[in-house]
Amino acid sequence: MKNTAIKIVALIFISLCTFAQTADDIFNNHIEATGGKALWNGVSTYSIKQVYRGNSAADYDIELKGSFGDAALYKAKTILKRTFIFGVKGAEGWRKVPLGSSDKATQYETNSLSEKEQENMRRELKENVLPFLDYEEKGYIATVVGSETINGAKTTHVELSGKGVKYNLYFDETSRLLARKKLTLSSGEVITEDYIKYGDTAYGVKFPTESNYLSSIDKRNLKVSTSIIFNDTIAPAFLTR
Repeated sequence: MKNTAIKIVALIFISLCTFAQTADDIFNNHIEATGGKALWNGVSTYSIKQVYRGNSAADYDIELKGSFGDAALYKAKTILKRTFIFGVKGAEGWRKVPLGSSDKATQYETNSLSEKEQENMRRELKENVLPFLDYEEKGYIATVVGSETINGAKTTHVELSGKGVKYNLYFDETSRLLARKKLTLSSGEVITEDYIKYGDTAYGVKFPTESNYLSSIDKRNLKVSTSIIFNDTIAPAFLTR
């Protein structure tokens, strides 16, 4: 009976400690666990390569290049040997669609992204590396929801909501690392990504290298491999219409 009472008190104490944390506390714990505030504040550019695999012809690769100083993002999606390119820089946003067959030198037709598409890409510029980066400047509201078990691990759930977008973020209570990111878009699409493994980058920041990805639209479970380079030099051609 005494042991049971001690366990109950311990659980109550843990729960109180969890709710005593603010969303900023939880975000800062993740920042520290992945390298520290000084390193993250020093990030100015990034290049990301991702491989999405589900053993089907619809598998694809993503390449991202972002520059905070230029307010610019390059995104290329390669599927069935054809590469579709999207970009934003300042007030401009564009799409480059490949023409002709894949066995010939690729020619592109360039047209403008809609205002909504541009808005989404500008949002993604910083959220590609940290979904909560500068969240208050964007008018997002962060709320600690509570403790939940994700893939057998205890996590703290934080909801981050903004105009037309909502994140449900789950942080491992032991490692302090982001374990799951659930993104709900204004279109109704829900994208869930479970982070399986983090790796050290040359810059010194830890970043997810392996994850499981599921979109409510595609409804395919995909394994994602990610590599990232921070503060590399991005050739101007990538950020030019």
